[in-house]
Amino acid sequence: MATLVTMPRLSDTMTEGTVATWLKKVGDKINEGDILAEIETDKATMEFESFNSGTLLHIGIQAGETAPVDSLLAIIGNEGEDITALLASGATPTTPVVETKAEATTAKLPEGVIVVTMPRLSDTMTEGTVATWLKKVGDKVSEGDILAEIETDKATMEFESFNAGTLLYIGIQEGNTAAVDSLLAIIGPAGTDISGVADNFKVGGATTPAAVETTVVPAEKAAPITQDAVTDGHRILASPLAKKIANEKGIQLSQVKGSGENGRIVKSDVENFTPSANNSTVNNAHPQETAKTEAPKVYVPAGEVFTEEIKNSQMRKIIAKRLAESLFTAPHYNLSIEVSMDEAMKSRAAINSVPDTKVSFNDMVIKACATALKKHPIINSQWREDAIVINHHVNIGVAVAVEDGLVVPVLRFTDAMSLSQIGTSVRDLAGRAKNKKLLPNEMEGSTFTVSNLGMFGITEFNSIINQPNSAILSVGAIVEKPVVKNGQIVVGNTMMLSLACDHRTIDGATGAQFLQTLKQFIENPVTMLA
Repeated sequence: MATLVTMPRLSDTMTEGTVATWLKKVGDKINEGDILAEIETDKATMEFESFNSGTLLHIGIQAGETAPVDSLLAIIGNEGEDITALLASGATPTTPVVETKAEATTAKLPEGVIVVTMPRLSDTMTEGTVATWLKKVGDKVSEGDILAEIETDKATMEFESFNAGTLLYIGIQEGNTAAVDSLLAIIGPAGTDISGVADNFKVGGATTPAAVETTVVPAEKAAPITQDAVTDGHRILASPLAKKIANEKGIQLSQVKGSGENGRIVKSDVENFTPSANNSTVNNAHPQETAKTEAPKVYVPAGEVFTEEIKNSQMRKIIAKRLAESLFTAPHYNLSIEVSMDEAMKSRAAINSVPDTKVSFNDMVIKACATALKKHPIINSQWREDAIVINHHVNIGVAVAVEDGLVVPVLRFTDAMSLSQIGTSVRDLAGRAKNKKLLPNEMEGSTFTVSNLGMFGITEFNSIINQPNSAILSVGAIVEKPVVKNGQIVVGNTMMLSLACDHRTIDGATGAQFLQTLKQFIENPVTMLA
């Protein structure tokens, strides 16, 4: 059965998008996870990933054309499937039956009532969990107020209202999960009778676009860089425009004094803000430093069987799905190599002796990988049924352990970054990842991945490839041990590297050559500058 793909909402202010490039054409085979097109929003050009498999049967918006969010972008289905009826009826994300129900329900909506639906906050999000409601039924809601915090498969994000009124109804309680476009809440004039509105609502469209609020501001919009959304126990009050300008300028709203009502930060406050010398916008927490917390002690009666169930988070569900797909669809094999770290240790000490400079061994490995990938571009590739796509840009994903699982923030154009830039970026991304403050687009577009467990004393391990990458590097701990140098047994420092490869794109000899180049760069860091 044909699946309708619509123009996605890829940013908090996006109302329409432009198709910059189609990476697939009508008739092409599509796999789940394939990049269909590059879409230009009001903020950036982003890759749009398919959530379905099949054949691309129809393109609704040509390259260079602009269309509103939710417009028909494409149709994916079985090869040869007849979609004439869908096109003739002006296909939308919902079926004609649902559209009829939508029209009937819309006509019954009381004046001023707004239906708020579960938004789609990331490219892979199909459902969301309400982590916290910041408003309750009966509360007054102003434009710009944060209604709730919503947990996606990648981050927890703040949901901001762009309408004013009273919160009349909550459709998804805290801790509950629902599909995208499910009824989240209803806002309208106080005392309005909304009986029947919730009962008649159907996922996919019970109201017209004008009556549905799906505007979302990621948590980091209200807290750019390392800013928290709460200061001294009080939420930072700022207008949406002020938040947008602050994010663009890299200004922490916690440092800005608001001149609006109740201290609310407005546009002029941000534009006239001058940061002091003491303000820091860099998270100095090392990515390898993790908070040490003791697990709660559970009393287990002697001799009794005792089990505990922990509800799977959205992140854990997606991790399970993606890694299983990767392991069972991509033929993995692993290559390991031992590298000497003596020169790297000397180089790191010299680099870190420069004031305000701090790089880790992991930063050096990332830099070496970026340089080596330029010499071995086939490692920087991805598999498609009809072709192998070689990426000539290097975007390295850095695996970061968080409370609920694992996220992979991406360093874009890593090959063009200096060691100190890599160090600063990794610390910032890792710090915000642990606080669930990453933007969805900061976890997209990787072409290669590095996973490091050396800080936990793990000397060697094998990782599962982060699709659609073709390889992932596992980095172990630096170990002091006897080594042979110039025929003599001496004390040296070594580190194990393991490269997991997708055999569909990378042959064994190719992977081995990449590791040899990587070994050369790490053992002689100065060669990375050549």
